[in-house]
Amino acid sequence: MNFLTGQTLAFDKPLGLTSFALVAKVRWLLTRRMDGRKIKVGHAGTLDPLATGVMVLCTGRATKQIAQLQEGTKEYTATLRLGATTPSFDLEHPIDATYPTAHITEEAVRRVLQDFTGDIMQVPPGFSACKVDGRRAYDLARKGKEVQLEAKPVRIDSIELTDCRLDEQRIDIHVTCSKGTYIRALARDIGRALGSGAHLTALRRTRVGNFREADCFTPEGFAQWLQEIDVETELPRQ
Repeated sequence: MNFLTGQTLAFDKPLGLTSFALVAKVRWLLTRRMDGRKIKVGHAGTLDPLATGVMVLCTGRATKQIAQLQEGTKEYTATLRLGATTPSFDLEHPIDATYPTAHITEEAVRRVLQDFTGDIMQVPPGFSACKVDGRRAYDLARKGKEVQLEAKPVRIDSIELTDCRLDEQRIDIHVTCSKGTYIRALARDIGRALGSGAHLTALRRTRVGNFREADCFTPEGFAQWLQEIDVETELPRQ
């Protein structure tokens, strides 16, 4: 196996691990296995620390394919809590506001979800990797600064309601969408459209392009696999 000529690998990112940390761990494992030889490793789309699931990494010369891989359709499963928001629209921060939910019906939920399918304009969350004057929005937001982000075009191919437990203020959805879609922002907007509020309590990416959960390494599984295969430490001669 030659990781310098380039390999494309799918990983199941664990809960709590940042995308940067996963890339760094894989780079370290490869460098150690290649007797200290430095290698380029990049990813084709980040995942929030509180999200799990499919992340595609490229090594060596395969990093040139990252832009193309990022164009792949993505699928997510998500759990939304209705009636409350947080600054990040997930569990990274505590609840900052609560809203009524008694008026929400399953019929209303299904109707609202359909309103978000197709080509839409979406404002990214303030706590996001989007750049504002050259700085990451989440860096500014975490310092308490107000972040104004412009709406961006995204495409949501489908949203399926997979579970609806309004007595628990909870809905589960399955989303198929384009790159650049923030499921946290979708949760925010669904809550508003229902005349309430909402935030994510769980998020998992189940597909990126042709890569699915079954194609993924765990970080531990990848480390073990590396020890079982032959790894080349030089580029082939031309």
